[in-house]
Amino acid sequence: MEAAIVGSGPNGLAAAITLAQQGVKAHVFEASSTPGGGMRSHEQLRSGVIHDMCSAVHPFTSVSPFFTNVDLRRYGLRFALPEVDLAHPVDEDRIGVLYRDIDRTAAGLRRDGKIWKATFGPLARNFNKIAQDLLGPVLNIPKHPLVTLSFGINAVLPAQLSAYRWREPATRALFGGIAAHAITRLDTPMSSAVGMMLTAAAHATGWPVAVGGSGAIADAMVAELSSYGGEITCNTRITSIEQLTGFDIIMLDTSPHAAAEILKDRLPKRQRRAYQAYRFGPGAFKVDFVIRGHIPWTHKAARQAGTVHLGGTLSQIAATEKQAVKGNLYECPFVLVGQQYLADPSRSDGEHHPVWAYAHVPQGYPYDVTEHIVRQIERYAPGFRDIIVDSVSYSTETLEGYNENYVGGDIIGGATDMRQLLARPIFSADPYATGVSGVYLCSASTPPGAGVHGMCGLQAARRALKLLV
Repeated sequence: MEAAIVGSGPNGLAAAITLAQQGVKAHVFEASSTPGGGMRSHEQLRSGVIHDMCSAVHPFTSVSPFFTNVDLRRYGLRFALPEVDLAHPVDEDRIGVLYRDIDRTAAGLRRDGKIWKATFGPLARNFNKIAQDLLGPVLNIPKHPLVTLSFGINAVLPAQLSAYRWREPATRALFGGIAAHAITRLDTPMSSAVGMMLTAAAHATGWPVAVGGSGAIADAMVAELSSYGGEITCNTRITSIEQLTGFDIIMLDTSPHAAAEILKDRLPKRQRRAYQAYRFGPGAFKVDFVIRGHIPWTHKAARQAGTVHLGGTLSQIAATEKQAVKGNLYECPFVLVGQQYLADPSRSDGEHHPVWAYAHVPQGYPYDVTEHIVRQIERYAPGFRDIIVDSVSYSTETLEGYNENYVGGDIIGGATDMRQLLARPIFSADPYATGVSGVYLCSASTPPGAGVHGMCGLQAARRALKLLV
């Protein structure tokens, strides 16, 4: 029995490995010159200075049923944690700081510490159970209903409303910035879900980075696939199902739009309508910097943080995210800064260090946002501009050219409003089935969505195997 997997991102590779483990001969076809999708890393700016191309922090690898069932350590894969998971400076005097230790986090949140612990303590303690229930289709019977219900009660609220349980502006901003990882409006139902999940993950396992760059995860997954006899063919673009004749199973780690093009008239009308109507959210504009020395953050905690969020107060973050959804760019956009080298010094070359940053911008935004990002960092780290040795910018168009799943610069596989959280890409107990016999969609446009967890691929592959038994 043989399977074709289109796309070698984390989900495509997870699907291929899952099938190969069951004796299926897995053939992966990748349009780019190297496998890995969003997990790739590069030394484009300076030899010895490693930047992650997209995915950078991996809080779900320690709880994902896919990653916990494969031993990638035998290929040298290791993870490292920074001293501070996340810092969110609000202004010169106020900052929200997220540590793995919930008590340490609560202590820094002043009068909000008790409510923070009451909110996230139970979620962190039960995070493995929550992950088992939520890293799959929306329509499923949870194995841990009470625990999952407690998460759902918090997740269903708009993020702005959730944040008002706290009184300190820094606490509200801290949660708002985490919720903004969903790249959606924070005043809509279920916009708390990503924030709740990522914060619980931080207190349960931390926000680790892969030693040597996220590309090390791709390398380990490729090695695991090869150990089962799987094969990867790069520089091969699949545009039609006619290119995949003779395969018993076909897995598409593609956008729904691309899947519709590949399957053409074979796709049933219901799926075709859903795939063509699938919406993509705001995009990202990314800049990789090489700096000499360290970013001169005003706040000490930011100098120790693997991730720094720059967006000001909760209301300011909410306003910028709302405008990005509407197609407008604020002068001070929400910016995420990655300092992965603080946890993993192997990414640096002497005093030269990699800094990874991106701003949320409107879908398909055509203009250069480099200066906006530099100004935002300068706002909280005066003198940053002076330590930049080199940089490279990636527009929404460039990101889509790098990875065709990043439609219009959308790096999370589609809009994450309530409709598309529930119907991703269709409302079904089996959202991976395309309606074409033996063909499954397994990208981040299926549940549970974006992130390096491999669960879209695992779930789709399991359904394919179940129907073959």
